[in-house]
Amino acid sequence: MDKITVSVNSEIGKIKGVIVHTPGAEVENMTPENAERALYSDILNLSVAIPEYNEFLGVLQKQTSVFEVTDLLQTVLENDTVRKDLIGKVCEHERHSQKRFQLCDTLQEMPARVLARKLITGVEMQKNNLTSFLDDERFSLSPLPNFFFTRDASFSVGNGVMISKMANAVRDREALIMETIFSTHPLFETAVVNPVEQFDNSGRATIEGGDVQVARDDVLVIGTGDRTTTQGIDSMIEYLKTKPGTKHILAQELPYKPESFIHLDMTFTFLDKDQCMVFEPLILNSSRYLTIHIVIDGDKVSKIKEERSLLHALRKLGIDMEPVSCGGNKDLYFQEREQWQSGANFFAMEPGKVIGYERNVHTIENMNRHGFEIIKAADVISGKVNLDDYKKVVVTIKGNELSRGGGGARCMTMPVAREKVNW
Repeated sequence: MDKITVSVNSEIGKIKGVIVHTPGAEVENMTPENAERALYSDILNLSVAIPEYNEFLGVLQKQTSVFEVTDLLQTVLENDTVRKDLIGKVCEHERHSQKRFQLCDTLQEMPARVLARKLITGVEMQKNNLTSFLDDERFSLSPLPNFFFTRDASFSVGNGVMISKMANAVRDREALIMETIFSTHPLFETAVVNPVEQFDNSGRATIEGGDVQVARDDVLVIGTGDRTTTQGIDSMIEYLKTKPGTKHILAQELPYKPESFIHLDMTFTFLDKDQCMVFEPLILNSSRYLTIHIVIDGDKVSKIKEERSLLHALRKLGIDMEPVSCGGNKDLYFQEREQWQSGANFFAMEPGKVIGYERNVHTIENMNRHGFEIIKAADVISGKVNLDDYKKVVVTIKGNELSRGGGGARCMTMPVAREKVNW
C-alpha cells in the first residue's frame, strides 16, 4: 500500500483514511467492581455492541480506507527494536506494581501477533506464589476497554500527529501504543509531536483528542474541562508558535459534571461547511462557561480575549455556522437526555455527510428539518443506497449498547487524512 501523508485541515473534509479499534475481550474483561476505575459508569455487553460496531465499520469501509489498531501494532512489533522499546515503556509505566518483573518476562516471550492483542486485552496474572494467589487483581496488565474510542489517545492537526497526555493513568498505554505506531509504521508519513512532553513545565498538563477540533487549517477549537487542562492547551500554544503565520485557538470551557461533558465533541461537532451540531444550553445559552480566543502570530501570542460564544468567535473568523440543536430546540429534557447519549457526537465523512446514533430521535429529526436525509447504515452497507447521490445525509447506526461506553461516532474514529475543503 502507498504511504499515507497525514493531512487533516478540517473536521469535515472528505475522509481519505481513518484508524479504528474494534472492541474485543478488553470490554468483556470489565466487571461492576473495576468499571469505575476503567472510567465507565456501566458495563457493556460485547455480543450486543459488536453488531452495532460492525454497522459503523461497514459504513466507514464503504467511504474510505480503514485501519485497525491491532493490525498496525502487530506490524511494528515485528521489529525487535520497536518491540523492545514499547515493552520497556509499558513496564516502566507499571513500575509501581510488584508484578512488573514477571509481566515483562511474559511480554517478551509473546510473538508479535499475540503481544499486539494482549497489550490491549490485558494479561492475566499468574497465580504462582502466595502474594499473587492472595491478590484480588485478575490482571497483571490491565485491559484497555476505552481503546475503541481511538480519537482520544492521538489526534491529527495539519500534517502532524499529536500524542495525547491522558487525564487518567489507566489510559496512558493507549497513547504509548499510538505514539509507537505513528513513529515507526512505514505506512504513515507524518511528524509525531507530544506537545505536553515537549512544551509543558507545569506537570499539570493533560490533553485528549476528544477535546480538539480542527475548524480550519489556521483555527483549532479546544475544550477545557475534566480531560484537557488549561496547561494542556498552553502546550498546544507553544507548539503552534513553532509554525509560521497567524493561528487561532478558540478555547471553550466545559462543565466537570456530569460525566457526559468529558470532551468538547460531546457538546459540539462540525456537520458541514456552514452547519454544526450543538448542545444548546452550553454552546449557545451559557454565561458561566467562557469562550476564549487566543491569537498566535509567529512565535508569540498577540491577543487573548473573551468572546460572546463559540459560534460568535467562529463567525468573526469567517466560519459562519448554523447551529443544529442536539435533542431539538423545544425541550430541555430531550436535549439533556440525548446529549447524555452522545447525541451531539457526529463524525463527518465529507461536508454534509455524517454518521451518528439513531437512538437520539429528536436530534435526528432536527437534522432532517435542517436538510439532512436520514439513511440507515444497513442500506449503505448493502448497496441499496449510494451516498454519492445525496448532498446532505445523516447515516444512522443503532448504538444502543455502544453509547453506554460514553462516546459516539467521532470518538470511535482517528482520521489520518482528509481532502482540503473549498471554503
